[in-house]
Amino acid sequence: MITRSPAQLQRHDEGEPLTLPPAWQAQLAGAVRDPRELCRRLGLDERWLPGAETGHELFEVRVPEAFLSRMRTGDPHDPLLRQVLPLDEEVRPTPGYIADPLEEAAHTPAKGLIHKYSGRVLLIASPACAVNCRYCFRRHFPYAENSPSMAQWEATLDTLRDDTTIHEAILSGGDPLAASDRRLAWLVARLEEIPHLTRLRIHTRLPVVIPQRIDDTLLAWLGGTRLQKVMVLHINHPNEIDDAVIAACARLREAGVTLLNQSVLLRGVNDSIAALATLSERLFEAGVLPYYLHVLDPVAGAAHFDVPDDEARELVAGLRELLPGFLMPRLVREIPGEGSKTPL
Repeated sequence: MITRSPAQLQRHDEGEPLTLPPAWQAQLAGAVRDPRELCRRLGLDERWLPGAETGHELFEVRVPEAFLSRMRTGDPHDPLLRQVLPLDEEVRPTPGYIADPLEEAAHTPAKGLIHKYSGRVLLIASPACAVNCRYCFRRHFPYAENSPSMAQWEATLDTLRDDTTIHEAILSGGDPLAASDRRLAWLVARLEEIPHLTRLRIHTRLPVVIPQRIDDTLLAWLGGTRLQKVMVLHINHPNEIDDAVIAACARLREAGVTLLNQSVLLRGVNDSIAALATLSERLFEAGVLPYYLHVLDPVAGAAHFDVPDDEARELVAGLRELLPGFLMPRLVREIPGEGSKTPL
């Protein structure tokens, strides 16, 4: 049950209209957060429960209704479910799989700011996500230490103001669109005031898992910025793209947003030529260009998703025989200390 404060729910006898939270916030608040409930809703055999509960203790389950509705009932190997269902493999230590595989802690010069690459910085705009993906490279990230208040953001933004070599600000998280529109509009307005910033990039999964997030309020502040706008979605499988996602993408394009997609190559999710080819075609139907296909970052708890590099290259070679070049994502790995993504 969603609870609301008195400010959110006015009494009718006061003559004030009933004020409800936006639809996307209601979905966010009502996301499935109990592994037993997730298994029950999808009709899974009880043998999946022990692993789901064990994995949940390490990294909690979170699945919004709009994403859950696209999963196949009774299929524990559904490619969308596999991304969010905890398994007992997550608790098995694997050599080389660590809490901070990209060494981001070494590149955090200010609260909520990550500066790894020349000319651009990443801002942790929200510690929250709408969905908790089991392979997330930030599943162990210290968000409590990197979630600035609005007052603290001013000090962080001073770092950007003082460095004229920075031309692009990247909003990340968690998921930046999990933050309120008021907070995001404020932050983007501050970024606009920095004359050497020319581009705003947003990395998000919310338009995919809760398409209602792309509402009029969001489009007002995003469409009004002077900064060039790029949104990088995160879609791993064609079944993630339904009519609501396509409609959300259309609204973003109408607001002048360039849409790209990055995927992670995941065992049991998209590790086939057919799945990857269909994904690229489906993305293009939605007005989104494939951008990156990442090999798995070796984060602790995700080793069961790994696809070896040689197999990844074979998949991409097969994909190249089916698709035109503009639908080919670039196969890459992120290596700590390197100045860019490393092609494979």
